[in-house]
Order: sequence, then structure tokens, then C-alpha cells
Amino acid sequence: MVGIGTEREASTVTAALLSDFGVPNIWAKAVSRQHGRILQRVGVHHVVLPEHEMGERVAHLGTGGILNFIEFEDDYALVKTLAPQPAIDRALANSALRARYAVTVVSIKRPGEDFRYATPNTTVYAGDVLIVAGKTRDVERFANLS
Repeated sequence: MVGIGTEREASTVTAALLSDFGVPNIWAKAVSRQHGRILQRVGVHHVVLPEHEMGERVAHLGTGGILNFIEFEDDYALVKTLAPQPAIDRALANSALRARYAVTVVSIKRPGEDFRYATPNTTVYAGDVLIVAGKTRDVERFANLS
């Protein structure tokens, strides 16, 4: 892990040396997308842009029904949201959420209970919290139904 933040040159040289030494899994913090591209060119396997990623996450939390948001590469995200009206009082198999909204309900949490895996027979009730997976725009749209 290369965590040298503001010193781009030191960060890049350190990453290049680790790559030259054959380190098989190099992670590095970048201060900009351009810095991240340079780090990848010198052999970094995983570039982290913490300020950028946190900014996107906070922006999602401040809008709509999103309670928590994690975006992965390739435009894929997990969202924690309250159950929206189209899901309430229906089993997941009968609500057709995957067909209608292109999302998958992964887990469900009832008030006062722990999270549990969702199954096709799981009925969603008002006040339930859902963990939903799918393309970023689809999970955002689904969460905004809340």
C-alpha cells in the first residue's frame, strides 16, 4: 500500500520501485484521476481515490431514499434503502422488482431484527430496510421510489 498523498512524485516513484521489485499486489492512493492513471502505468494494481469516492458517496446519501451507497467498478452498486411502495406487502417473487427495475434485493432488515438474506418467498413490509444490487442508475432509481 502506497499512501503518500500530496507528493505525487514520491508516490509514483515508490509505486514504480515496488513494481520493479515484483510486488504482486500494489495498492496506491491517488490525489486525482490523472495521478491514478500514472500509477497504473507504473504497475499499481489498485488505485484508490478516497476524496473523490467519498464525495460521490456523500452526494448519493444526500439525495432521495439512499441510506448507504457503495459503488464498485463497471457501474455496479449496492444501496441500502427503505422499502419503496411497489415492494410493500408482496413476496419478492410476486413483486417482479428485478424485471421492473433491474435490481436484485440481496438482504432485508425488519425493525428490531438483524439483516437476513432475501429469498423469492420473502415478503417486504413497510419500514423494512433493503440492500439492493444492480447497475448504479437502476439502484438509484429504485431507491428514489422510497
